[in-house]
Amino acid sequence: MSNPHSAEHLLQNADHPSETDWQLAAQYAPLIKFDTHEPFLPSVVGYTIFRANAPSPSFPRQIEPGEAAFVIEYAIWWDWDIQHLYELEHVWVFVNAAGDVSHAEASWHGGYHSMALDGVVPLKGRHVRLFSEPGKHAFAPGKDWLINRAPKTRRHCTRQAGIGGVWITPLFETLINAKTPLADRLVHTYLARYAFVPGMTFSRIFQVSPEILVPWPALFQWIPGRVAWWVAELARAIPPNQRRFLRIAHRGASHYAPENTLAAIEKAAALKTDMVELDVRSSADGAPVIIHDDCLERATNGAGPVSERTLVELKALDAGNGESIPTLEEAIIACKTHEIGLYLELKSSSVIRNVVRLLKKHQFHQLTIVSSFRPDWLADIKALDPHLVTSVLFGSVNIDAVSLARSVNATYVHPAWENRAAEPHTLLTPAWLKRIRQAGLGLITWHEERPAEIAALRQLGVDGICSNAPDRLL
Repeated sequence: MSNPHSAEHLLQNADHPSETDWQLAAQYAPLIKFDTHEPFLPSVVGYTIFRANAPSPSFPRQIEPGEAAFVIEYAIWWDWDIQHLYELEHVWVFVNAAGDVSHAEASWHGGYHSMALDGVVPLKGRHVRLFSEPGKHAFAPGKDWLINRAPKTRRHCTRQAGIGGVWITPLFETLINAKTPLADRLVHTYLARYAFVPGMTFSRIFQVSPEILVPWPALFQWIPGRVAWWVAELARAIPPNQRRFLRIAHRGASHYAPENTLAAIEKAAALKTDMVELDVRSSADGAPVIIHDDCLERATNGAGPVSERTLVELKALDAGNGESIPTLEEAIIACKTHEIGLYLELKSSSVIRNVVRLLKKHQFHQLTIVSSFRPDWLADIKALDPHLVTSVLFGSVNIDAVSLARSVNATYVHPAWENRAAEPHTLLTPAWLKRIRQAGLGLITWHEERPAEIAALRQLGVDGICSNAPDRLL
């Protein structure tokens, strides 16, 4: 029996309401040049033809033919971007009354731009020729655009492969229900196996053929089921002990650099960490600063409560090896610079509004998890920004973790059980883990440096492990 979620099933069963429109879409279909090492090619292309001004059904923009006779929108589908499950990129071809291509545009990391080089659209016959960014698939009119971006692209295709998990765009926010922490781990595991170093030689030629063209409504209806099918297939194929967990540097790489400092963030990134766990509390004048304790003595050369010192006074202190106490904004900028995620623990309710404000300011939502031992603070975070991912910390083995997480709409549970038993992983019983998974929750565990315990946690298929020495998590 044919799989209803396969591309073949969609292509064989899609109706084309207008034979003319299908022929036009085929006649002007783009020609795409891919990197020699590109692992993923498109499988389906949805088309829409505009003969008057109208909003795109699949991209946040208005289509205005202007002097063109019509515009063809190509919504190009990949099952995989190198960083996440599914990719939808776009090309717009403007055709004049004489039947010639007069203009072309294409998508680029959430926006779009002209495909003209020196005012001329590159064509092969009537087919717009464009270049696809390795792994990420954003479009450029020439390879120089992509070569100039090569260092960032290389990081995306190697150590950051799979980091985005299941991708949810606003178009599918209420339609794709497959995103869970477990689904993200499965996608991360799968894509890490496809990590590659782009050659930046664009020798693979892909011509969008009539056989893979379908009207956009058919593609739109197919996508949610396709995503859900992939998640189910990966869950069947990848056992828990093979799943790629998040490697989280506890207070930065605090075994090698002063904790909660910019140096600790930089070191964590150098050790191929996915995220840094940092603690945030407030100065006397309301600035969110990165420090764990409520008093200064242990981590700095200062004394007294953090909350009684102004930001200027705190910045004058030595947090170890000449490092200063970072502000939250400095920490976010450092994480963005080093392309590393942020696992942020709230140590004060007074920082909550600033946390939300700064994450929005720097557009760092997708790589941030906000955690706390105070579930009420997480509820306040969610009230301010429902899209922020949260993790609830707790120390007792007797807490109903599922009920606790559900009460504040947390995505992850984080037991702090490192001192509860000689082998704390044994507290994560099969029944406990099953209940967490059935509730759709993720599991992040305490900071762990012992190889035997790390190996045991890996066998259990946890979603993340914190460690002062994150290189031990490799």
